[in-house]
Amino acid sequence: MSGQTTGSEVDLDTVNGGVKGDGGVQHGAALVAFTEAVMGGDEAALAREQKALRALLTPEAFVDVAAVIGAFNVVDRIANATGIPLDAGLAAMSGEVREELDLARFGSSANTPGAGGRIPG
Repeated sequence: MSGQTTGSEVDLDTVNGGVKGDGGVQHGAALVAFTEAVMGGDEAALAREQKALRALLTPEAFVDVAAVIGAFNVVDRIANATGIPLDAGLAAMSGEVREELDLARFGSSANTPGAGGRIPG
């Protein structure tokens, strides 16, 4: 959605590994690689991707990236665990993005009514 706001062409297949490259986002490949390393369990990969991303970003931007990853991870886990439904506005706004990312493929999508392209009736 931020791509629509800025007029940028963003390829969400990059997030799912379908397309290599930046996906229309500055440093997108490095951001995805760092995010995957943070969420994975490989300490060497994390150190490698952290070093690579820090070489591209200002210290402040790097902290922002780490904060977004951490905040999203926590908020997403809480929403999944408690089954917080999508409100009608967010469901309508995010339907195309949720479908493109194929979020329904994740088992946890069953915990949140309206997730993964299924909008409560």
